[in-house]
Amino acid sequence: MTDTPTFQLDGEDIPCRPGQTVIQAAQAAGRYIPHLCWHPDYAPHGSCKLCLVKADGRSVAACTVEARPGMQVENRTPEIDDQRRRLLNMLFVEGNHFCPSCEKSGNCTLQATAYEMGMTNAHYDHFYPDRPVDASHPDVMLDFNRCIMCELCVRASRDEDGKNVFALAGRGMRSHLIVNSASGRLADTNFAATDRAASICPVGVILKKRVGFAVPIGRRAFDALPISAQMPPAPPAEDAP
Repeated sequence: MTDTPTFQLDGEDIPCRPGQTVIQAAQAAGRYIPHLCWHPDYAPHGSCKLCLVKADGRSVAACTVEARPGMQVENRTPEIDDQRRRLLNMLFVEGNHFCPSCEKSGNCTLQATAYEMGMTNAHYDHFYPDRPVDASHPDVMLDFNRCIMCELCVRASRDEDGKNVFALAGRGMRSHLIVNSASGRLADTNFAATDRAASICPVGVILKKRVGFAVPIGRRAFDALPISAQMPPAPPAEDAP
């Protein structure tokens, strides 16, 4: 019997198969690599850069680089986590993230990742952008203030729901999430609260109406366990997109 190939993640042997990325192999082994835009159900996006690791001394995105036998990967080092904190800081100040008053608090991936990285303050000056809230849909509200441009809703709506309700518009600092309707309102699309896109947002942009705070803050997913202890296993390489 041939031994399963492995690479090293922070000095620990991690099994890997051909076609698996570093983050897929790590997740399958129950090892957490911080990330926001990556999702095991979709092709790598590579936009948030939070899954930055050092592979054989070179900085790479763990969601896009293939795991190779014998590779030496650094993940949770003080230097890399410091870079992640800087990225998280910029995400918090670029949008309007007021955690104590947010319905998503305790279930928010951005917030939970900040806790995991030991981020205790925003550090940079807040931008306080003027972004709209769209409450036109009967079942779902959109609060664009919290969008981190991960495009998970775009991919879910396009690839699973087959609706193309969302898109990103603009470039650079002007990049922003939009609704694909002539009016720009969610009510004027075929979006439904049962769509995958309705439940995939990692922050508090897409919120279902009439269920706010049904689970009290303090009893939510990341209130109970840190995000690093809750990562589900990644799909096998042959099944991953």
